[in-house]
Amino acid sequence: MTQQRNTVRVATDVGGTFTDLVYFEFDPATGRQRIRTAKSDTTPPNFEQGILNVLRKADVNLDEVSFLAHGTTVVINALTERRGVRTGLITTEGFRDVLEIGRANRPDFFNLSWVKPSPFVPRYLRREVPGRIHFDGAERQPLDLSGVAQIIDDFRREGVEAVAICLMHAYANPAHEQAVLAEVRKLWPEVSLVASHQITREWREYERTSTAVLSAYVQPIAARYLSNLEDGLRANGYRAPLYVMQSNCGVDTVARAREIPITMVESGPASGFWGAAELGRLIGEPNVLALDIGGTTAKCSLIENGQVAIKTDYWIERDRTSAGYPIMVPVVDLVEIGNGGGSIAWTDDFAKLHVGPQSAGASPGPAAYGNGGTRATTTDANLVLGRINRDYFCGGEIQADMGAVDRALQPLAERLGLSREEVARGIVRIANDNMVNALKLVSLNRGHDPREFTLVAFGGGGAMHAVALGQELGVKKVVIPRGASVFSAWGMTMSDLRRDMFANRFFEASRDGATSAAQALLEELAQSARQQYAQEDIDPSHVRVALHCKLRYQNQEHAVEVQLLPGERVDTDWTAIAERFHALYEQQYTYRLDAPLEIVGFHVVAVAEIGKLDLEELPVSGATLDAAIKGKRLVDYALEGIHEATIYDSVRLEPGMAFDGPAIVEDPGTTIVVHPGNRASVDRLGNLHIIL
Repeated sequence: MTQQRNTVRVATDVGGTFTDLVYFEFDPATGRQRIRTAKSDTTPPNFEQGILNVLRKADVNLDEVSFLAHGTTVVINALTERRGVRTGLITTEGFRDVLEIGRANRPDFFNLSWVKPSPFVPRYLRREVPGRIHFDGAERQPLDLSGVAQIIDDFRREGVEAVAICLMHAYANPAHEQAVLAEVRKLWPEVSLVASHQITREWREYERTSTAVLSAYVQPIAARYLSNLEDGLRANGYRAPLYVMQSNCGVDTVARAREIPITMVESGPASGFWGAAELGRLIGEPNVLALDIGGTTAKCSLIENGQVAIKTDYWIERDRTSAGYPIMVPVVDLVEIGNGGGSIAWTDDFAKLHVGPQSAGASPGPAAYGNGGTRATTTDANLVLGRINRDYFCGGEIQADMGAVDRALQPLAERLGLSREEVARGIVRIANDNMVNALKLVSLNRGHDPREFTLVAFGGGGAMHAVALGQELGVKKVVIPRGASVFSAWGMTMSDLRRDMFANRFFEASRDGATSAAQALLEELAQSARQQYAQEDIDPSHVRVALHCKLRYQNQEHAVEVQLLPGERVDTDWTAIAERFHALYEQQYTYRLDAPLEIVGFHVVAVAEIGKLDLEELPVSGATLDAAIKGKRLVDYALEGIHEATIYDSVRLEPGMAFDGPAIVEDPGTTIVVHPGNRASVDRLGNLHIIL
């Protein structure tokens, strides 16, 4: 299903610094799409207000909008800032401390002063019920619900607002969890409640318990936020369905997102990476390294053969000193670091310069904003180096406070014994090094050669750093999308409804009948996915199902996911599937084994088309390249030195135009830095291709 001619489509994305908007409308007078973009400040803790602000800024008439998708950082912020609610946990007798024991994955292994991260539920709020399900789903011990009433009474006295339920082996048989869920609902109907089987059907008790707890912890916060957002939109005239971006690169209904909000944990980045995959399809670049640089963080992901990798091995707050907390929900495979436009430069006790992960955020923001910021950021450094036009800062909406920038850089200059310009150059180079390392984690560290990929960079800061990063990695080309500063919002307009279903079952592939039994389970899962959409009155002809098989060598711990080709079956095409597993395993781990294979689970992706946007080619007026030139200025390219760069107005660039670096392309939402020796050209959709 393609975009209907009478629709108006809007997408909003709440980031750490800005809230972005993309607006598409078909203009019957010209027969073409009209596109508007806008940005406004993010407004924590009332994030919905920022969305209403940006809608007003873009002059959107909500009663004319037929599709609105929304991405948000509310869930991840509530987790990292510990702004969730007091949560209780009910688990199987004898397993109260699974949440605290965790995994033996302590990164800072030789630190004798290391302190283990505290669980989100303290021990006195973790309670047990007798009863046991075996790993194969059989009942070993009947469930005893007689103590649930006392547990609920205790939780009430302790001020618990949400309850998580996670019982042993509920992924194989959720009967006991369902019984506890029903009992708690009967005794305490007003409490926020979630059970692990509602979120995930994969094994690993610690990860399932953590996922259930974190989902319960943010559920009231997310539900309140989504309700306030929906009420605000309805009060302003919006009548169509409201969709919420999920972490799996698809959108879902707000009602379903309210039930299991943990699926929104990385909704903003997911939409940008899905947009990069769709853009790659449109421009004939199926292999993409996608980079999103915002005000607070830089995020990257690898897209191979047009496919965005989705995994459930996702952790928050994982760094060199902390193992973090696992969340077992489908999340785009990404690496995120604390480096963005607002990342603060600082020196340690040894006078060594660092950039990030601390950020100036939206308030006070970089020193250049003139809002009281006193610490130098990456944005301030780019202004000093002439990369950003101080007279066209934030698209001309803000007059850059260069006095504040100088004052912010001066303490660093004195500490390091350098000029302010040298410090600014160092800030940019260190930020670039941090981002290159992140890009290597999703490419080189996983057996991929960056030279075989195109770097697609977006976000407010992506275009400013992309060429330097691409040169370091050796990529063949950098592409800056049209509307790069609001590209994550743009990606939502390219998304469909998506549901990911996982199931763990063990089959020894060499045993008679194993592949037939595995195929029967796979068909059952696929049918269940289709039935979900049928219950929501979605036309079956608009539903696509993709199947994946999780395989491992005999007795190994972890598996590799192999996608089944259209029409391929586990029972009749096992030889071809197994050979693809060997190749994928060798790519990731550099070797393959002559050992039997085991099937340990399946991943079913069900996508329902809801009329995603089709982009149209931009018109060509016949204007010359000279009409797009704004002037020239000196720009410091750090490694390549200072050069006189030609300044271009992105609004005046048309398909077919081409130019050489050194150059700067100024867009209302971002600045594109084209280095000396680069060749840049504009494609039919308005994207800028930079050959390195």
